[in-house]
Formats: sequence, structure tokens, C-alpha cells
Amino acid sequence: MESITVHPTMPNNKDHKLHIAMFPWLAFGHMIPYLELAKLIAGKGHRISFISTPRNIDRLPPLPPNLSTLITFVKLPLPQNANLPEGAEATSDIPEDEGPYLKIAYDSLHQPITQFLTSSKPDWILFDFAPYWLPEIAQNLGIPTAFYSIVLAAPLAFLGPTSPEVPPDDRKLPEDYTVPPKWVPFPATVSWRLFEVLRLYNQISGDEKNVSVLHRFMEAFRGCDLIVVRSSTEFEPEWLNLLEVMHGKPVLPVGLLPPTPQDDDENVMWRSIKDWLDRQSKNTVVYVAFGTEAMLSQEEVIEIALGLEKSGLPFFWVLRTKQGSDAVKLPEGFEERNEGRGVVCRSWAPQLKILAHDSVGVFLSHSGWSSVVEALTFGRPLVLLPMSNDQGLNARHFGEKKVGYELPRDERDGSFTGEAVAESLRMVIEKEEGRVYRNKGKELKPLFGDRKRQDLYVDRFLDYLATHQRRRLI
Repeated sequence: MESITVHPTMPNNKDHKLHIAMFPWLAFGHMIPYLELAKLIAGKGHRISFISTPRNIDRLPPLPPNLSTLITFVKLPLPQNANLPEGAEATSDIPEDEGPYLKIAYDSLHQPITQFLTSSKPDWILFDFAPYWLPEIAQNLGIPTAFYSIVLAAPLAFLGPTSPEVPPDDRKLPEDYTVPPKWVPFPATVSWRLFEVLRLYNQISGDEKNVSVLHRFMEAFRGCDLIVVRSSTEFEPEWLNLLEVMHGKPVLPVGLLPPTPQDDDENVMWRSIKDWLDRQSKNTVVYVAFGTEAMLSQEEVIEIALGLEKSGLPFFWVLRTKQGSDAVKLPEGFEERNEGRGVVCRSWAPQLKILAHDSVGVFLSHSGWSSVVEALTFGRPLVLLPMSNDQGLNARHFGEKKVGYELPRDERDGSFTGEAVAESLRMVIEKEEGRVYRNKGKELKPLFGDRKRQDLYVDRFLDYLATHQRRRLI
């Protein structure tokens, strides 16, 4: 595939059609936001090469017919790793503790992606945190790079600076990560709880066999020409500005990427869910879902179940569990006792359609950014129960902005009680003290659901890429 050559005297950037390569990390929580941005860019006539592994590409949602000629999927086979199950190509295919082996296999794509970039010569490549080695390859080939982060600016800023103008990160102990960093110049609570740091400490520190996640992020910041964030200046202006100072390079928000509605009203599963939701009163249903990858422990499932029962509220719970002997179980008789008032769904559920329904009053979520965007697109308040990675930092950030109430937990081990679940849900959905969360959801709905505003963000982003490209060619 050849890139389009641009003549320096072209009249304006809208006439300049780019060829952009995208290389997300092997997690659907990363691939889907990359694909959403790819569709918005292709919708403006630019070409996309979307690079991943064969099985992951085959599992992505189908493209709209009008974009199929502009988005090309590039399949790079994932090298075998003896520590991974056969056919494992995404984080959803493996337990969390096997994540380092998937990163090692991913790092082995160094050579095939070099070959692809050499032959296709895209105008830009957007890459994720994991391929920290990619900027050097691209630089040698004369291809500019943008680190496209699906993570918000606030948790990115927490990770640490690369600019010599900013005091260096000297955190060493787990406790050092439980307070906002010294380089944050404004009041903030964005930090990890102690139990979160202890769970993530290996990813922060790494070892002789594994490159730490923190190192990957820092090298991505250092090596890229541009930092692109799935965020908006209306939502977190102070953090986006700080990020620019911390890394001494341009930071561009690319918008909130609200999800594209799906037209499958005739789907049999949705019809039965809708029938149940239609029978519930407005703003009363607790929707419970923890994304595609978080696996609850037996203790967590029991306490959530007891909390839903104690709350007395109608609920729809999307419960993903491991199969076989490791499968977690609901408390005995739970489903029978709550028949009619609650639904436990053990398969995929149409989250967008559920959140859009008037009966939903609160979303109990892991505070993953994609889920929060979906909730706020429909003005739903949140109760937050972060599980891993950036979710704890997100939860503090969202708590500051009053878009979600974080469920109280034990500081050392992260445990929580059914009573805390029930109280948190009732507070946000019914009580006077929860009105601030309900009002904030309604207030942000126009921002998160604004497709014209999203379109402007993409236009500004493409304008920057085209201008930068033109300067290089003059």
C-alpha cells in the first residue's frame, strides 16, 4: 500500500488525505477505542491501516459498509509463547497473571511491524503504551509518531514526567503512590489506595525478565512526536495542560469518543431485556457490569449479591465468571429470592441499550473510562468499584468531579461489605446527599453525547497531523 504524496502548495489541509497506521495494545478495551477513532478519521476520507493479530481482528465488530474501503486490517501473526494458552491473542484470553507473557509475545512483533512500515510508509503511526520500542523504528523510517492514550490525562499525569523542567519521579515505596505526586500544582486526590498499589507493584517495578508497564509508558512519552488523549478540554483542562508541561511536547485531546448506537432492535435477547426494563419504574434500576476482563473473586460476588438484595432496588447484573472448577457461585437461593426484581445475565449484554433505557437509575461499574463515557452519554450517575490498572486513579478523578461515588473499602486489602454496596446504591439513586451525582450526570449528558463537538475534535486533530506532514515535505 502506498501513501499519498502531498504537494506543499496544496490549498488547505482538508484536501490532504492522510494514510494513518494504528497499533493498539492486545486488549479489547484498547482496540475498540482505537477502532472508534479510526472510523471517525476514515469518515473524513483518510486511509487507516489498523494493525493487530489475526484472531483479534476477526473478533472486532464489523465496519460500516461506507468505511470498508478506507480501513484496512493488517494481520500480524503473534509469535508463539510457551507460557500462553494456544490461540491466546488478547488479555481477555488469559488470567491477569499471564499478562507479562502476552507483552513478551507482543514485543516479538518488532520485526514484522518494521517490515510493514518500511513497505507502506504511512504519514503517521498512532501507537499504544505497550510498544515502547516503536518510536525508534518509525524515526529511522522518517515516520512521525503519536502516542494515542485511551487513558485519561489525570491518571497519565500521575505516572510521572519526562521533561527535565519538571522535578523527577523519586517514588520508591508502595506508600509513595498513595498521595498525589509533587508535580501536580493544584489540589487533587488522584492517587492509588494502598491495596491498589500492592496489587500493581510488579507492573510498576518490573524485573529482569519483564519490562514494567510504567517503563513502557515513560518510553512512549519520551519517544513520540505528539501525545493524543481520549479526553476533552471541557472535562479535564487542568490535567491536559499539566501533561504538556510534564513532557514538553504537544498534547491533543481527541474527544470523548461516545459509542456509536447499534441498530439491532429486533435482536431476540434485547427484546426480552427491554420487556423486563419496561416493567420497572423510571430511574430505579441498578445496572451492574465490570467490563469484558475484570473477574470478580468469590468473596466480591457474594458481597455484591448481598448488597443488591439488601438495597431492595431492581437490578440487572451482567456477571462474567471463569468456567469450570474455578467458577464463582452466587449465594444459595439468591436468584430464586430475587426473581422478578433482579436479573443475572451470564452472557454478553447490549450495554448501550440498557444504559439508554429510562428505568436505569445508577451504574455500578469498575470505573473503566469507556464504561463511564457510555454511562455519561445517557446522563447516568455511577457507583464506582475499581478493580485494576488505571481504574482506581479514574475513581478518584471521577469522585472529585462528582460523576461517581466510590464504594467504601478496606484500605489494605480492598475488601468491602454487602451493607456498603446497599448503602452506596440507595444513596446515589434515592437520597438527598446523592442528588449531586444525579445532577452531575444530567449536566454532563450534553457534553458526552455531543457528536458535533466530537467531530470538531477529530477535525482539529487531523488538521494538526496534516500541517505537521506538510511542513516535513516543504
